[in-house]
Amino acid sequence: MSYKTILVHCDAGRATDARLKLGFELADRFAGHLVGLHVRQAFQAPAFTDAVQAMEAVYSTYESALRADEAAATATFQRMAGMAGCSSDWRVADGLADEALTVEARCADLVIVGQDEPDAPPTAPPAKLAEKTAMESGRPVLVVPYIGLAKPPGKTVMLCWNGSREAVRAATAALPLLKSANKVIVLTIDPPTGADRHEPGADAAQWLARHDAKVTVQRDSAADSDVGGVILSRAADHDVDLIVMGIYGHSRMRELVLGGASRTLLASMTAPLLIAH
Repeated sequence: MSYKTILVHCDAGRATDARLKLGFELADRFAGHLVGLHVRQAFQAPAFTDAVQAMEAVYSTYESALRADEAAATATFQRMAGMAGCSSDWRVADGLADEALTVEARCADLVIVGQDEPDAPPTAPPAKLAEKTAMESGRPVLVVPYIGLAKPPGKTVMLCWNGSREAVRAATAALPLLKSANKVIVLTIDPPTGADRHEPGADAAQWLARHDAKVTVQRDSAADSDVGGVILSRAADHDVDLIVMGIYGHSRMRELVLGGASRTLLASMTAPLLIAH
C-alpha cells in the first residue's frame, strides 16, 4: 500500500498552507498525486425570520465572503503547486463541506484536513469535519493542528493500540508512514490481562517489524485519568511528531456522554493525528 492519491481540504484559513505543504511533501515522498478541494459552504438560513430584506442583505454578504474565500484558497493552492514537484489538480464543490469531502475522499488513499478552529467565521467548514470524514468515507484522515506543524511528521510515530477493529484500520492505513519512520512506539494503556491473552502490543509490534518498522512497545496505565490525556503526555515525553489511532472504538453516544480518547485527541492534539474508523 502507498499514498497515490492524497486529498487536501483547502479553505481560506491560514492553516491551509500547512496542510498543503504536508500534502505535497507526502505526494512527493510516495510518488503520488495531490487533489486540492475547496467547498463553497452552502448558506443555511435561520428557520424563522420576518425580516426578508435583512435576510437578503445577509445572504449577499455571505456570497461575497464565499467568493473571497474561494479566490484566497485558489491562490494558495496555485502558489504551493507551482513550487511542488508532483502532479496535482484543483477542485471546487458546492454544498456542505463534510458531505462533499466524504464523496471525494472515497477515491483517495489519504485525506488531510485541519483541526477545528476556535472562533471560525461563518463560511468556515463545520465542526468535527475530521471525524465525520473518517466515519463516513472509510478512508484514513490525517488531521493537522490549527496552530500548524512544528516539524514534518513521520520520524517518531506513536501507534495507540488496543487490538480493536478501529486500531487495526488505523495501523494498516498508516503502514507506509510506520515503515519509513525512524521510531515507532506501540502504546497500550490498561490492556486486558489473563492466561488466555497475548502479551499486550507484542503481536502488533511483531507484525510491524516484519514490515521492517523500527518498533518498541510501551505499556501504560490511565488509572483514573482520561486515556486521551495519557496519550498526549506520552507523545510529549517521546517528542512524537505523529499519533496514529482508531477513533470511536466505543459508541459515539458513550464518548459524548462520558468523554473518551477520540474526543480528547481531536480537541487537544499537539501533533498531527492520523485517524481511521
